[in-house]
Amino acid sequence: MGELVAVDYEAADSDARFVASLRETGFGVLKNHPITEATVNAIYENWYGFFANEDKHRYLFDAEKFDGFFPTTMAETAKGHSIPDLKEYYHYYPWGRCPEGLKEQLDHYYSNAVSLASTLLSWVEKHTPADVASGYTEPLSNMIKGSDQTLLRVLHYPPMPNDIDPGAIRASAHEDINLLTLLPAANEPGLQVKKRDGTWLDVPCDFGNLIINVGDMLQEASGGYFPSTTHRVINPEGTNARNSRISLPLFLHPRPDVRLSARYSAGEYLTERLTELRGK
Repeated sequence: MGELVAVDYEAADSDARFVASLRETGFGVLKNHPITEATVNAIYENWYGFFANEDKHRYLFDAEKFDGFFPTTMAETAKGHSIPDLKEYYHYYPWGRCPEGLKEQLDHYYSNAVSLASTLLSWVEKHTPADVASGYTEPLSNMIKGSDQTLLRVLHYPPMPNDIDPGAIRASAHEDINLLTLLPAANEPGLQVKKRDGTWLDVPCDFGNLIINVGDMLQEASGGYFPSTTHRVINPEGTNARNSRISLPLFLHPRPDVRLSARYSAGEYLTERLTELRGK
């Protein structure tokens, strides 16, 4: 795996270069894409206010629907790890709960991000070799039609605590569950992807870049052709340890009835992975 290079979304060969990066690294980085910095900045600013206010606990997550606020005490523990991540977050679905003053802005972003994700999924489909594509049970772009499972997560990594648990990290090494993840570059660095030789590569965090990675469901559907690459968010050091970090990943999910492979439907796969994350 070489360095990750940002692909110009508006270039004539952007689709081929982007999909080649996904194939090689499991990650792609886009610049000059349709999601504006101003939009992302406004969301970050408003949600800083949400996470700083104790009213956030009024929106505590629903254990069945999985929408709402997840405090640091309920943060995920990545598969294969025993120490929870150092983060809090809010799960947004258009059908779910959201603070009234924040819903319109987030709903607009969600719609635009899903539309862009759909375009990128069609790029993946276009540049999948015929022998791999023959394993798709339906066109990739069709898998997300009618899905209400695509999740927008507003993630807040608080300043580093003084009494940090040895081994605790903002986001432990993990792979995503879904088809594709779209992530505007966060307001602080820290995202790394694991190379094939086991070393870690910094993902370009220039504000304005859009980072996309393959999830386990696309890896499953493509028979491993597109790799779901391990990634993490490392802890800041020195004066940066006092900085918060906000990010805004969109996890693109198919309908639960979609057959990813002979082994799994999307619903079966999601249930299995969520059970692992809950430690049951």
